[in-house]
Amino acid sequence: MTFGQRIAQKRKELGLSQEGLGEQLGVSRQAIYKWESDAAMPEIDKLITLSKLFSVPVGWLLGVEEAEPEKVSQDQEKLVEEVLSRYQAAQPPPRKSAWDKWPVRFLFAMCGIMIALLWGTSSKVKEMEQQYNDLHSSIYNVQSSVDRQISSITGRVERVLKSQNDLTAEWSAELASTDLRANTAAFAVRVVPRTYVEGMTAVFAARSGEDTVELPVEAGADHAFAGQITCPLTDDITVSVVLISGDKRETQLLNNFYGLYSNTFPDLQIDGLLWFDEQDGVLPNQISTKNHRKQGIGVRNLDSGSGADPLNWYPDPPATLQVGLFRDRKLLFWYEGGREDVRVNNAITERYVWRRPQDVTLEPGHEYCEAIVYTDEYGRQQIYAREGLSYSEQSGSWGPSGPVDSIDFAGSSPIDWEF
Repeated sequence: MTFGQRIAQKRKELGLSQEGLGEQLGVSRQAIYKWESDAAMPEIDKLITLSKLFSVPVGWLLGVEEAEPEKVSQDQEKLVEEVLSRYQAAQPPPRKSAWDKWPVRFLFAMCGIMIALLWGTSSKVKEMEQQYNDLHSSIYNVQSSVDRQISSITGRVERVLKSQNDLTAEWSAELASTDLRANTAAFAVRVVPRTYVEGMTAVFAARSGEDTVELPVEAGADHAFAGQITCPLTDDITVSVVLISGDKRETQLLNNFYGLYSNTFPDLQIDGLLWFDEQDGVLPNQISTKNHRKQGIGVRNLDSGSGADPLNWYPDPPATLQVGLFRDRKLLFWYEGGREDVRVNNAITERYVWRRPQDVTLEPGHEYCEAIVYTDEYGRQQIYAREGLSYSEQSGSWGPSGPVDSIDFAGSSPIDWEF
């Protein structure tokens, strides 16, 4: 049964009309009607009042407890009383002993009363705790149920509104191909207008970053507009259609494509935290001096499965991969890289590492970070930055500033970087 059906069932069992139940709860008959038709949910305090009025748990009303609690009938109560009286009558009379003297009996009675009081108090506390937990659980269940219903209703309303406002009866916009040499992406688009007017034309539009490309198309025999539109390859591309009928132009968004540019590059990750190296406001030279990070900086190529070893590269990194130190996303200098014998887990092994070739005195008010600049075979570039280093006025020291440009272990367009 639904929530509304359960309310209707218990209301009828009590012989109440919707108006009568509403009077007991302080709500209108229309509110009761909405509850019973599952068009609305009562507030938490009304739900608890319903639970008390119907003598059922809140969980049963919400459908959390499927089985309605059984009630003891009057006949069952009489049968229990009769069995108890017969049992007491069949017991032999108690034998008197020295313990029957009134002082002893009084003492034991007082002890019994004290124990009973303590036991009763403890039981009452436990009962209250259980009632509180049950109420808390019921409120949580009500909130969850209301949230789910609101989310479901909101989703349905959005879908209905979208379908009503759609200009198209059918549409598709899918990635057809990418050309890395030209750094472009092609999309296959097909649109069938909801209402076709003789002479109607269409324009497919692809917005890629700051650029917008348009493709005029004519209707086919089935009144469908189809074509392939090509635009620059970026990480944020939106494809839409403009339906044109006379002087009337109407636009509908078809699809969004994210991360297409970044997905054409390897998944690289720079190893090491720059703020571990800072010593009294200075990043020390890693070549002529020995600091605590003796192994230099490693780069992980996660695509090659070498992620388990943060200081290795299999095979050697390409010549188009560079590691540098940046201040406010402007290059200060490149690191020097090469294979070295280093100690890893108490064993000597060969690793490819990059080292800082000079000391750097850090200046407050600037953010420093180490980053990879990767250039592919077509001359396209990608930046991979790690957590930055900045001066905190509050603590009076240098520390992590968070991911540079809100990225961490991720690719970033080099458009905002200088190197």
